[in-house]
Amino acid sequence: MHLLFGLCLIPFGVIHFLPTIIAALRNSRHIVAIFLLNLFLSWTVIGWIVALIWAFTSEPKYSYAYAPMRRY
Repeated sequence: MHLLFGLCLIPFGVIHFLPTIIAALRNSRHIVAIFLLNLFLSWTVIGWIVALIWAFTSEPKYSYAYAPMRRY
């Protein structure tokens, strides 16, 4: 029974911290703030939605610039 509970807890934990995971994968500047919002206010659905939107709209720490291709 405890093993079943533990196996069910993992997917719910991933869903609960999905905004933090997305912010980490996108290299967000505000990852700590998103994590704290997610940790303390995601039990309210509105807090989770705000954290998710913030994770998707935040700018990454680094921006990549590619050199233009040279034509010969």
